Amino acid sequence: MEYRFEPLGNTLHLTLQGSMYVDDAAKLREDALASLERGACSRVEADLSRLDYIDSAGLGVLISLHKRCARKGGSLVVRGLSGNVKELFEITRMDKVFLQG
Repeated sequence: MEYRFEPLGNTLHLTLQGSMYVDDAAKLREDALASLERGACSRVEADLSRLDYIDSAGLGVLISLHKRCARKGGSLVVRGLSGNVKELFEITRMDKVFLQG
């Protein structure tokens, strides 16, 4: 899996590509939390349009980021849900938890 962060104002733009498994999730969580702190961001916009698979550990990372943003008065927005990723979000009702844009 590949990911990229782009802080812009109080928003951290996160782009995910490929398949996210448990090993990827641990590194992503660490890097994302560090990026949020460095940029003093309270909002995350996650582009998942190039993500073709995410496991429960990956969902856990997004939940962790969502909680972190909420504590700062912000939110996590997901974009580009499709295919298996969209189906997993719907089955787990995570599509109701994260704002969608």
